[in-house]
Amino acid sequence: MKQNRLAAEKSPYLQQHASNPVNWFPWGEDAFSRAAALDRPIFLSIGYATCHWCHVMEKESFEDEEAAEMLNRNFVSIKVDREERPDVDAVYMTVCQMLTGSGGWPLSLFLTPDRKPFFAATYLPKNSGLGRPGLIDVGTKVARMWKSDRDRLLESARGISGQLGNAFRYTSSPLPGKEIFAAAYGQLESSFDRVHGGFGGAPKFPTPHRLSFLLLQGHRTGNRKAVEMVEQTLTAMRRGGIWDHVGFGFHRYATDARWFLPHFEKMLYDQALLALVYLQAAQLSGRRLFRRTAEEIFTYVLRDMTDAGGGFYAAEDADSEGEEGRFYVWTADEFRKAAGDPDAARRWAQILNVKEDGNFSEEATGRPTGANILCLAHPLSDWAETFGLTESELEAEWSALCAKLLSARSGRPRPLRDEKILTDWNGLMISALAAGARILGVADYGSAARKAARFVLGNMRDADGRLLHRFRQGEAGIPAMADDYAFLIEGLLALYRVFFDPEDLAAAAALQHQMIDDFWDDTAGGFFLTAAGDADLPVRPKELYDGALPSANSVAIENLVLLTRLTGDPQWERRAEQLASAVAGTVAQQPTAFTRLLGGLDALTRPGWEIVIAGDRDRPDTRALIDAVEARYLPASAVVLKSKDSAMSLERIAPYTRPLGPVDGRAAAYLCTGRACDRPLTDPEKVLVRLHGTAPSGGAARS
Repeated sequence: MKQNRLAAEKSPYLQQHASNPVNWFPWGEDAFSRAAALDRPIFLSIGYATCHWCHVMEKESFEDEEAAEMLNRNFVSIKVDREERPDVDAVYMTVCQMLTGSGGWPLSLFLTPDRKPFFAATYLPKNSGLGRPGLIDVGTKVARMWKSDRDRLLESARGISGQLGNAFRYTSSPLPGKEIFAAAYGQLESSFDRVHGGFGGAPKFPTPHRLSFLLLQGHRTGNRKAVEMVEQTLTAMRRGGIWDHVGFGFHRYATDARWFLPHFEKMLYDQALLALVYLQAAQLSGRRLFRRTAEEIFTYVLRDMTDAGGGFYAAEDADSEGEEGRFYVWTADEFRKAAGDPDAARRWAQILNVKEDGNFSEEATGRPTGANILCLAHPLSDWAETFGLTESELEAEWSALCAKLLSARSGRPRPLRDEKILTDWNGLMISALAAGARILGVADYGSAARKAARFVLGNMRDADGRLLHRFRQGEAGIPAMADDYAFLIEGLLALYRVFFDPEDLAAAAALQHQMIDDFWDDTAGGFFLTAAGDADLPVRPKELYDGALPSANSVAIENLVLLTRLTGDPQWERRAEQLASAVAGTVAQQPTAFTRLLGGLDALTRPGWEIVIAGDRDRPDTRALIDAVEARYLPASAVVLKSKDSAMSLERIAPYTRPLGPVDGRAAAYLCTGRACDRPLTDPEKVLVRLHGTAPSGGAARS
């Protein structure tokens, strides 16, 4: 079979299109030069490997000979994997949102040969119909205008490019006070779905940054309602079809308002961000369901999404056997056969809402599909009462049945797994696993986080030591972007809090220096997405919005504050203040769009704990002090361990630790907040009281 230029690419998404009759180019100078030499516009298509509608458009439009002939005759066609080139996606998605009021993938644009856009859309079928323009009609019209009315297209491109420059400019102001947190809370409360949890209606996204912000505000202000909104949302998501009840992990989002019908792809970043918020909620509420959900997310990631070298894969597709969700759904007969035991099958069919004709209908026709999405309409405690069992008995029965279902499902053709290893997404998972290790006390999570960090630092750098964005099939490539630095720094700082290895702290500080050198905007402040000198885009993007992923600027504020508190070096906090001030005016206009940034602003403007524990880590008295610190939710805290083994290395990066040591031969905790320090404490109970106001009965048990 004849293949195009994409066959030589590393991206699974680009390779999916290597056999298309479209004469695709990857993004790069070859394509740009070709467009200029032929005097043709560029057709730009952006998507990703696990995108359902990207697959639909490929089959309908890009595999079609007539559509391909039209593109090949009139355009230079470029295919981009948005996960490999988030900078390209950021610029042209902004164009689509400016021109159409919405966005999404697949993303389709027409550009001048110098990459200036003049038309944008998302999914384009081959032919127009039902009010949606078709690729052939749009492409034919653009080609005609390029020949007969080019000045009109060029004028449009100039106007759009001018507006595009403004889209990445932000308004500065002095640092806001508590009023911005109250405003964000009020907006979230007003949009909260009091019936199903989450925010707004269908489709419904997990929005972990918003949930973390609400937990933070509930803790800071004592507002129980903020925490209850999070608890309701996390519980509803865990019971709904958005959760994979058999193999674990979360699907991307729910297409309905009640978390039942998912868009079935699974993204690494969703697992990381949701695991973190479930861990935070477990610490704050003590609820076992939240703890177990985080554990099961990690089970899924370590079982199905981890490379032998230690890095984490990017995603799993929504589609298999040509059908979205086929791998995950069950007919009633499939469910009975997998269960084996007729009594258990009947009981769990009722519990999991398994129906003979299926429990959801085709979106287009409304006909029953015959398939079932497993979900829990009620908590297991209610079902246990219904069936006259204890909750532990029912959980044990489910564990046995779940193993059978997983075994049966493993015989099905699996969805595509996108085995790219991305620096930024790996940084997020390193953070989550590190948090799991310290909050849940599971050493394997810390080991997996450390192995991934060593993989990225050892394999994903260029000859000058700068990070690279993507690794696949033994090859690292694509210069790293601000997200890669911010998220990996965050991961290394989280890893330091588990192992207290000064090398992790030093590596985070070195990467932060590099991030400032390569990405800082010396004129307006804040971090650009791309490094200075990367000039293949019509504008240099600078992202602030916290969407499916937090922005690099949002994460960087908290990283910078934490670096000051860990190292004692005020330069980092000054930089955080500059960053926050540079964007504060924009954030104040719509604070709920920047809830992760508000978490960094909270760390910057409100007192947090700076804790140094002096003692040898393996000694029981040292361990007891660490456990006391980690016993409960403690946001914006920096924890340092100074032991005999780490003292010299630590003092080089954190000189203020030099005079701190054990007291009377016992491990000691030095607690500081608001630039004031207490006398050292050696009693874990007193540490708990000082940090949290009370000590729990039975000691510092982990929730």
